[in-house]
Amino acid sequence: MSADRLEELIALMARLPGLGPRSARRAVLHLIKKRGQLMAPLAQALAEVAASARDCVVCGNVGTQDRCEICADPRRATGEICVVEDVADLWAMERAGVFKGRYHVLGGTLSALDAVGPEDLRIPQLIARLGEEEVTEVILALGATLDGQTTGHYIADEIAAAGVAVSSLAQGVPVGGELDYLDDGTITAALKARKRL
Repeated sequence: MSADRLEELIALMARLPGLGPRSARRAVLHLIKKRGQLMAPLAQALAEVAASARDCVVCGNVGTQDRCEICADPRRATGEICVVEDVADLWAMERAGVFKGRYHVLGGTLSALDAVGPEDLRIPQLIARLGEEEVTEVILALGATLDGQTTGHYIADEIAAAGVAVSSLAQGVPVGGELDYLDDGTITAALKARKRL
């Protein structure tokens, strides 16, 4: 194997989220040391996923069929759609195991600075689903950022005429969080969203 091929592999690995050049170099060296146990199975899995992965035509999740397992499951047709920014957010919600409805992946948030408008996101597909799926509630599970809040308000305004309830995830102090470690915005949001015991 030429040094150029190794450097190319390291450069490709360094483009992954959470890996810089040094971490990528360590990962590649580890893979080379464990060729039979890690590198060959990893290469095979990557090739198979590259050939079969596709976006769900309904919600935007990633799977191997045109409709992901969640959208294809009739038990998930609860009338609730949870709107998330990215597939990673959908997977995080599924990992928690508390939401039993369906999802809608926007593919980002509105951002004036990055020139991302409503036409760049999957908002029209969400509006279309309201009539097609007997939706009773849209739950906005977007980040507590300015762009996330802007996107949430835009979506709420767009679906107001459809007579569908709109809610958002609670914001504030996380479970197990200590006030001393929280930023001012989180504390403010938590105080405004307080409830009686």
